Amino acid sequence: MAQRAYLDWNATAPLRPQARAAVVAALEMVGNPSSVHAEGRRARHLIEDAREKVARLTGAEAAGVTFTSGATEANALALHPALEIAGARVPRDRLLVSAIEHVSVLKGGRFPADAIEVIPVTESGFVDCEALRRLLRQSARPLVSVMLANNETGVVQPIRDIAAIVHETDGLLHVDAVQGPGRIGVNLSALGADMMSLSAHKIGGPKGVGALVRRPGLHIAVPMIAAGGQERGLRGGTENVPGIAGFGAAAEAVQQSFAEEVALLGALRERLEAGLRAAAPEVVIFGSAAERLPNMVCFSAPGMKAETAVIAFDLDGIAVSAGAACSSGRVQPSHVLAAMGVPPALAQGAVRVSLGATSTPAEIDQFLAAWKKLSKSLVKERTGLAA
Repeated sequence: MAQRAYLDWNATAPLRPQARAAVVAALEMVGNPSSVHAEGRRARHLIEDAREKVARLTGAEAAGVTFTSGATEANALALHPALEIAGARVPRDRLLVSAIEHVSVLKGGRFPADAIEVIPVTESGFVDCEALRRLLRQSARPLVSVMLANNETGVVQPIRDIAAIVHETDGLLHVDAVQGPGRIGVNLSALGADMMSLSAHKIGGPKGVGALVRRPGLHIAVPMIAAGGQERGLRGGTENVPGIAGFGAAAEAVQQSFAEEVALLGALRERLEAGLRAAAPEVVIFGSAAERLPNMVCFSAPGMKAETAVIAFDLDGIAVSAGAACSSGRVQPSHVLAAMGVPPALAQGAVRVSLGATSTPAEIDQFLAAWKKLSKSLVKERTGLAA
């Protein structure tokens, strides 16, 4: 039996060896990081060391890194009307989110529902900047949230341009950068963002830990969890020391291997796309005309059903997904493809293949062999219907 090929890295990445070692070491330690004795100080050191590593990955200051249970919580923490800059309240009256955001952003975090407006996107999957300008003119104090790269299509947003537009109107910009590290740059100041959300398990860290990164001077006045004052008062409760230590180790590993991994991923994606088209010229690769993450392809073909395709690949020993992996295993119509104007009949067949640091050409070839079988069956079904 052939070895299984894991090609669903955008859903979660395998644990990096460095992160595994950091988690195991932290599990062996005793001590509450809020305690003042030696054991507590050692636990605190692990957290602050990880904070420094996440800060270096994002070009931010360590004081601006707040650890959370994941990016969903980081988004909820960021999306609140009560913000402060340099100690002065700068409340936000509206939240503008792009139509292709993760559901945790589309729901508006801690904003009231009547304060949320959706920014449309183009057929290529880019935020419609003219529509953004119109919406910004209708708000005195906006907060805008736009993801760095889409988790379903891989389309990379022009965040620097969006940040400039937002800041022209005295707005603030939050960026869900979950899919960025290890694939594209995630420097907070270079992107022009005010806040950025991250997730450990997307970069080879453990599940259940993430972070919100803020620029200097920006503060969130209302904590996510009001309790013991941990995470500078923004998230009470004893910290997840092993998870945070693993996150820091993964962040450091991603930064050190960035150039090598991006080159590998780009070459594998070219091999994948060429093979998709060679077996089925009618295949549609979503976002192909836009800048995309180098590690993924989202595609469909006439007559294809995503649920059937994912099961077929799984039976051939290949793990892929039907869009985002955030719907409790259910295959649902993609709001991302709908926002891009993709016809429902084509969108319902969308399959996402995503790669990572240990992906190999052999895995791509294994996938393509399975795709050839599937595409032939699709042709037979179409010609049979036509007859």
